[in-house]
Amino acid sequence: MDRRAGKAARAAHAAAATAFPSASEPNVPGDGKGAAPDARFFPAGSAPAAAPHAFARRVLFLVAGLTPQIVTETLFALCHRAPDPFLPTEVHLLTTTEGSRRARLMLLEGQGRFYRFCEDYRLPQLAKAFDETRIHLVRGADGTPLDDIVTAGDNAAVADTIMHYIRTFTSDPDCALHASVAGGRKTMGVALALAMSLFGRPQDALSHVLVSPPFESHPDFFYPPPQPQVLLVGAPPQQRPVSTAEARVSLAEIPLLKLRDLLDEALLAEDCSFSALIERAQTSFAAPRLVIDLARSSVQANGQQLDLKPAAKAFLLMLARRKLLEKATHCPAEGAPDAALAREFLQAFADINAEPPTEQTRKALKDGMDKNYFERRKHEVNSALRKALGPGPAKACEIGRRHDAASGRYCHDLPLKPEQVRIIDEGR
Repeated sequence: MDRRAGKAARAAHAAAATAFPSASEPNVPGDGKGAAPDARFFPAGSAPAAAPHAFARRVLFLVAGLTPQIVTETLFALCHRAPDPFLPTEVHLLTTTEGSRRARLMLLEGQGRFYRFCEDYRLPQLAKAFDETRIHLVRGADGTPLDDIVTAGDNAAVADTIMHYIRTFTSDPDCALHASVAGGRKTMGVALALAMSLFGRPQDALSHVLVSPPFESHPDFFYPPPQPQVLLVGAPPQQRPVSTAEARVSLAEIPLLKLRDLLDEALLAEDCSFSALIERAQTSFAAPRLVIDLARSSVQANGQQLDLKPAAKAFLLMLARRKLLEKATHCPAEGAPDAALAREFLQAFADINAEPPTEQTRKALKDGMDKNYFERRKHEVNSALRKALGPGPAKACEIGRRHDAASGRYCHDLPLKPEQVRIIDEGR
């Protein structure tokens, strides 16, 4: 852990220790009797480098509809989580226009419930983490703020917005992100979970806050205060009083299938729509496939068109034919050109290119294909694959090198099975 991370971890632990009421104060969740969490859970500077609470920048991102209570409920659960409470340095809320109005009035206006929470649990530094600038509006495809998400277009635009924020937060290596699906439309929660699965790193987490009935739907319940309060639940004449000492607020962390390391960073950084990113990611997870269309003189890898020069195109066709025949390909040894390989290459050149090989190409292959010519064509093919698919996904199709036990030499071939290679030659 570097000095800054260690300092941040100690500050987080110190703040957490003060966040819990003393044993004499009632209503600390856990035993319902006011017992403070064991101080052994919070030793100063004990956080491992990768622990979320050790990061200098700690972001809580929530989606919400008309219930701003989820902000304080989630903060309560995070601050009381043992052994590693998570105290955000930033709180960001994505909501509708009405949700924004309610959040401002109920959480921030005057002595709003957010500030009251910070005061009740002695968290002055948390009070700086959230203000009106961190309440973000969901917008339609035309950029207009939305009162609700009611159309497929609205849903797509909101998914794009969620992806934008998650991509931005996770692009900062000094940031730990905690996202909550407790509020908002179900589609917002689904989009948030998918975005976290695609972009999430080891320090990032996703959760839902659970509140026991009858408090979960009570408009005046925002968190269990240190001093219990009485709330009225139900409608007259069945209305009855309940004490907030009975409330249970807990954090349900949702396991994330984190796919970031399996995706190419260029794909994750690409400025595209949420649906396009999902489609591209799905393609990258699909079994690799190479399709060569002789009549159209085109080559596709994983559905992406390759931009290949005629010689590189012919070289790839030659290797594809050898793969279908399960025939090993050896790079010519230094000073020992391979005449048979040159003949195969020239035949492939004629089959896939409209123009015949240039005089320069024929001259280079006059005595056979040498090591330099072989390596240059291999490099051109692999470069085109990386450009079309990205460095990560391209590895499943790149011409590689493996040891051939039968010959004792190294083979240079496609890492595909014969059934993953298709050559379309109708009309030729």
